[in-house]
Amino acid sequence: MKPEPITVTYLNKYIKEKVAEDEYLNNVFVKGEISNFKHHYTGHMYFTLKDDASLIKCIMFKSSTATLNFVPKDGTKVLVLGTVSVFERDGIYQIYVKAMKEDGIGDLYKEYEELKNKLEKEGFFDIKHKQKIPFMPKTIGVLTSKTGSVIRDIINVSTRRNPNVHIRLFPVAVQGKGAELEIADAIRIMNEKKLADVLILARGRWKH
Repeated sequence: MKPEPITVTYLNKYIKEKVAEDEYLNNVFVKGEISNFKHHYTGHMYFTLKDDASLIKCIMFKSSTATLNFVPKDGTKVLVLGTVSVFERDGIYQIYVKAMKEDGIGDLYKEYEELKNKLEKEGFFDIKHKQKIPFMPKTIGVLTSKTGSVIRDIINVSTRRNPNVHIRLFPVAVQGKGAELEIADAIRIMNEKKLADVLILARGRWKH
């Protein structure tokens, strides 16, 4: 006898209840670096907490932000105290932050700034190297993982804005050892063979 299927809503609610039953997840103390920070007009704060291998979404409601003695921003290393819960509508888990303390400037952000400054001195960001992006490209080349969800996001957004656009996927590793060489080789091939009017190098969720 086949099992009766359940709804997505029922499943998300079930998972949320299971997470809520875990005492450890009700009071977690986590350290990480802030990225994708957004201070919403409602007063709530939305951001991602990450280390060098993983990340988790966070939200800090206006009622809790009043206790902050610093201004959060991308690259700030912090310690957060909060509760892990599931946002039923989207089926994602996140930390609902009750308190947050600054823990210095993030190491990842420092490395990023050092690399950025190095490349600027070498002229990589010079305006003379920039090329104008076509307003309505006929073919968009996408360099990303063939198993990632980002390609679906790009197809959905691009075809909605321009139904006649052609998306050409070039699968590459976007993280891990040797990824940078694979990406560089893919860009070279796409350029030499003129396979697209514009290229998108993407990793993770793609928002518009």
